[in-house]
Amino acid sequence: MKPVKEGKFYKWEVLILLWMGYLLNQADRQVFNTVLPAIRDALSLTDTSVGLIATLFNLAFAVFVPIGGWMGDRFSRKWVVTISVLLFSVATMFTGMAGTFLMLVVLRSIATGGGEALFGPSNYSILAQYHTDTRARAMSIHQTAYYIGVILAGWLAGLIADKIGWEYSFLVFGGFGLIWGVLMIFRLNNKPVETAAPSDPSVNSSEVEKSAKPGFLDGFKAVFTTPTALTLTLGFSGLIFVITGYMTWVPAYLQEEFGQTQAQAGFNSMFWTYVAAFVGVLLAGSLSDKFAVKDNKYRMWLQALGLLLGAVFLFFMGGDRSLTIVYICFAGWGFFRAFFDANTYAVLYDVTPPRLHASCASVMGMTGFAIGSLAPLILGALKQSLGSLSTTFTILAVIWVVCGVMMFLAANVFYKHDRERVRQNSKEI
Repeated sequence: MKPVKEGKFYKWEVLILLWMGYLLNQADRQVFNTVLPAIRDALSLTDTSVGLIATLFNLAFAVFVPIGGWMGDRFSRKWVVTISVLLFSVATMFTGMAGTFLMLVVLRSIATGGGEALFGPSNYSILAQYHTDTRARAMSIHQTAYYIGVILAGWLAGLIADKIGWEYSFLVFGGFGLIWGVLMIFRLNNKPVETAAPSDPSVNSSEVEKSAKPGFLDGFKAVFTTPTALTLTLGFSGLIFVITGYMTWVPAYLQEEFGQTQAQAGFNSMFWTYVAAFVGVLLAGSLSDKFAVKDNKYRMWLQALGLLLGAVFLFFMGGDRSLTIVYICFAGWGFFRAFFDANTYAVLYDVTPPRLHASCASVMGMTGFAIGSLAPLILGALKQSLGSLSTTFTILAVIWVVCGVMMFLAANVFYKHDRERVRQNSKEI
């Protein structure tokens, strides 16, 4: 297939293509959360069992994402991303035809979770390749796809479910994903990773090229032996645990505690949070690039600040609150969580080798989603035993406080050294 001609603005077309792919990636995930009560009632499931489905989804994602990272560093990132979009879209469509608990587990966990896992590492790597001097800005704009995707899925999936049935929510979102995947085949180019020439003429260039192709465990080694990357991964895990629990159960919380319909709960649980996050991520991206000129550790400071202030709003979500207070807490939490989102990959790529960016992103994703996968099951079990989700918000707030303090310490102790080590190693190639 003949590559698309890359003009001055092609890097922004790449952003648009990946932005929509990411929107669909997140929207397909949120469809299940929005119609979860309807699926539970239609298939006579318990809160614990539907929580288990969400947990297995995230576990499958965690298992497959290192494979996606390894593929992205060894093969065509364009095709890894495009095949991912096609796979999870087909799986989403078939989820609408699931009639048993086992079918839901297979279609959501293995098919959808596995398909989505291939997307992230190569997606961010392609974006970083095309956007060098505009990286944080591009990453921030790209992150808005997540927010718009969950708002759109929360509202539209609930509306479709209320009008014609929850099954059609999956069919509509999956079908559009197939169309976009085909478009990406024709419009997205593959940009190979550039390998630096050896500075020592005695070094065989073929050996350098061979060493540039990473082994499956190289990403694990880079992340777990780099203090900043390891701390970022632990902070990311705390972020994902809270987000996964929130997105899985808050629509049900609004339906059961405030009597909202599926469409109302799907919209309100996501709209206030992610409109605020939309504003927050653009602000954080601009601040990050501005502060990084003085010192890159300020990216991590912004992440720590986001977790600590977001925890305040988490704490006040539960209890005997008015709906207005709940919405304010949704918005405050969303605004400050975006401070973490805007800087995640900019921080990771600062302290890890460029040739391992996809692999390192996959290791961070695997760890985060493996830990985060426990949230739906744990919160579902607590909900079933306590009869309400209100008391669990305090637990989620404490998790973010611990992660925020940890991120702040790492920024001051490890960041500068780890970043300089990567820069020196790159010069020595």
